[in-house]
Amino acid sequence: MEKARSTFLQPGPVPKRAALWLVFLGLFFYLSYGGANWLASQHAHVPNVAFAWESAIPFFGWTIIPYWSINLFYALCLFINTTTRDVDVLARRYLTIQIIAVTCFIAFPLEAIFVRPATSGLPGFMFAVLGGFDKPFNQAPSLHIALLVVIWDHLRGRLPRGARLLWHAWCFLIGASVLTTWQHHVIDIPTGMLLGLFAAWLFPRDAGSPLANFAARGDPKSRRLGIYYLCSAVAFLGLAALCTPLSAAALLLLWPAVALAIVALGYFGAGPQIFQKRADGRATLASRWLLAPYRLGAHINIWLWTWRMPASVAIADGVHLGRFPRRDEVDRFATVIDMTGELQRPSGTSTRWCSFPTLDLTAIDKTQTLAAANLIEAARQQGPVLVCCALGFQRSAGVIVRWLLISRCCEDPAEAVRLIERAGRRVHLPAESIHAVTEGMQ
Repeated sequence: MEKARSTFLQPGPVPKRAALWLVFLGLFFYLSYGGANWLASQHAHVPNVAFAWESAIPFFGWTIIPYWSINLFYALCLFINTTTRDVDVLARRYLTIQIIAVTCFIAFPLEAIFVRPATSGLPGFMFAVLGGFDKPFNQAPSLHIALLVVIWDHLRGRLPRGARLLWHAWCFLIGASVLTTWQHHVIDIPTGMLLGLFAAWLFPRDAGSPLANFAARGDPKSRRLGIYYLCSAVAFLGLAALCTPLSAAALLLLWPAVALAIVALGYFGAGPQIFQKRADGRATLASRWLLAPYRLGAHINIWLWTWRMPASVAIADGVHLGRFPRRDEVDRFATVIDMTGELQRPSGTSTRWCSFPTLDLTAIDKTQTLAAANLIEAARQQGPVLVCCALGFQRSAGVIVRWLLISRCCEDPAEAVRLIERAGRRVHLPAESIHAVTEGMQ
């Protein structure tokens, strides 16, 4: 935080870049947001999406203060950075949110139906200023909430530990204020959070965009899987559109729609980078929440396929093969070699975790398989090793086959597969996968 503060106070490339971005974003916001308001006002009828019980939400005039404070933090966060890249990442998040939100406001305008009571004093003045440019037509997704997600995430890791609790509390007030000032309806909050998480996912702080190295895959199976996920995303989107007039809760179907669309991009060419999984098995906050519906489906799939099977089986020399482990199954191993991209390591475990993110059901990655197999040979000297993927049938089995050949435990792939099956684990390794794991071996 001291470094960030000194960067903010001293002249240099960071403040200059921040000031330029602030001017551009400010102009873009008022032109696009004002334009969306004007376009919505031209409609003879603008619908609203709200729950009947929302009329019971109390109005607290003083919460306009935390509501307005987001404008200060919006500008301040641009200057609280240590490099120009950090400024650019935050500004691109802001810009992404503004473009998508304004597009939604134009394509699907919604109107807030609350009529605020008269207020006086400072809150009254602030409401009057707000009413000068903010009309009741821009609702879902809440631009306020989307920006709050990004601003909260930006500052939470830069503040001293003692100040973080205060920051979390103030952000909670900002989030609650969109309801207690009667600026938004309830459904605007989760849709705004979804937009904020998407912007944070698209422009992560510590890595490039997950779509930066997009390259169309030549593998027909990957394309086919991508089409399946895309069709599923469209189905959820269609359900949201059809059911929202019946219940505002149907807009929550946008969450699995977005998650499945992102997974489709992974299979079309973005690769396992969509999961933003690090070498230690953890993923970014945005990835954890944004792709949670997909991960829930993955965990259900694991249970359906493996609930009658042992979690793992011993192969040879302290090396085990299995499905993705639960928290209570991890500590018996000294090292876990994880071949999944879609799943995160269980929290609260001290076991050494080595992740080699790959996409499920796709051709085995030769480079990662070789690296993981070489790691087994070194790691088993420190204690039991678990090699896992989602089910333990293909990705991790390919690694085990490669290790059995490297370590000379088996002479050929067929013998390695038989050894795994005798240990009690089924294997699904087509001929092309066997070729991939043995390529380059004498």
